[in-house]
Amino acid sequence: MYMKKLGTAVLSIILFISIAVAQPQPRTHTLDKIAAVVGSSIILQSDIELKYASYLAQGNAPNPDIKCQILQSLLTQKLLAQQAVIDSVDVKDDEVDADVDRRMRGMIQRAGGQDRLEQFLGRSVIQYKDEIRPDIKEGLVAQKMQQKITTDVNTTPEDVKKFFGKINKDSLPVVNKEVEVGEIQFNPKLNNAEKDAYRKKAEDLLKRVKNGEDFGALARLYSQDPGSAPEGGDLGFNDRSTFVKEFSAWAFKLKAGEYSPVFESDFGFHFLQVIERRGEQVHVRHILIVPATTQASLDRAKAKADSVYDQMVHNKYIDFSTAAAYYSDNKDTKYNGGMMLNADNVETRTTYIPTDRLDPQVALTTDTMKVGSISKPQLFTGSDGKKSYKILYLKSTTNAHKINLLQDYPKIKEYATNNKIDRTVSEWFQKRRKETFIKIDPEYQGCPTLRGWSTPVTTAEVKP
Repeated sequence: MYMKKLGTAVLSIILFISIAVAQPQPRTHTLDKIAAVVGSSIILQSDIELKYASYLAQGNAPNPDIKCQILQSLLTQKLLAQQAVIDSVDVKDDEVDADVDRRMRGMIQRAGGQDRLEQFLGRSVIQYKDEIRPDIKEGLVAQKMQQKITTDVNTTPEDVKKFFGKINKDSLPVVNKEVEVGEIQFNPKLNNAEKDAYRKKAEDLLKRVKNGEDFGALARLYSQDPGSAPEGGDLGFNDRSTFVKEFSAWAFKLKAGEYSPVFESDFGFHFLQVIERRGEQVHVRHILIVPATTQASLDRAKAKADSVYDQMVHNKYIDFSTAAAYYSDNKDTKYNGGMMLNADNVETRTTYIPTDRLDPQVALTTDTMKVGSISKPQLFTGSDGKKSYKILYLKSTTNAHKINLLQDYPKIKEYATNNKIDRTVSEWFQKRRKETFIKIDPEYQGCPTLRGWSTPVTTAEVKP
């Protein structure tokens, strides 16, 4: 339990910073009493209610205690932001704009389009972005200030040993079996002759649209984009970063009402119509025709995979990582020497993956492989139903065991570092709270997480 709890104080500092814009809720002015005063800043009850409503909107069960955590996160954010002013810590406007845009894209996607989001908000996206921008900026400044506080934290091998030595040996967690696996993926590719039928189908649909048939009706019948076809091909408002480059080029080149020609992207053959343009956002609808994989294209992919396998295993012309960089069609792994990353721990870019988190097809294959061996090309089916051939490389295997310094030093160092960061931040807050006037509304005085936050009232301050 000790190791699982590491870093919880640090995480709680920013736990609710992003919740306010995760699911938008209209502000109410009937609850705008002052919930807390932090130095020269105030926290309104409506700020807490807004974040709590967003917490509920994400599907969480009602829990009034969450409001205590929300207030604690706001208090810590205010303290960090005020110290940031003293230390001249700031964020650039383009950083704030990028974060606001990123959050808005997520909200638009969850709402099912910009129009629906604006209906839900009761205001335009532009208005809402202006409203949340100050909060987003303060949150980013707070995060940057926290990073400054912990920038000098360094964990030495001696620190790791001391940290590990303090853990009750009976409570040491068991590490599941882990493997390091590399892959080279070969996607089937259609030749021009095989593509022609699909291109022609898209061109025929474009001709029908231009001849007066209803775009939306044709999109619902024929478009193979599962996300937009039920909406008549409508993608709503989006910025350039939302689309692949071929799509974006036409979407931001055309005027309202104009159609693009049929063009090809990694998804298939499209054509689109621009409905409206608002600054750097464009409202479009499209129809997508996806070419079907042919047996001939699969055979070509297998032939290429067999050739690369021979170059690595039989002829020794090339090593696995170089072959992955040259030949793999998987952009997520080819630039990492073909090595898969642990999707549950992307930030550390660790290649150690618990076997129960592997793709079942990969786990089944690697289970029979020896460390250092390379598998023959095999046909795999992805979660999207697409087929490809893969060559796998088993770099290492670590059997299930109780965590120990010899086998798990990187993991233990990470725990030790988080613990040190946690203590550093906690010490900073203890000191800062004593130097800052903090007053908390009686409604929150009983919150366990807020004990010790309020500035003590001196005798001279108490009225007779």
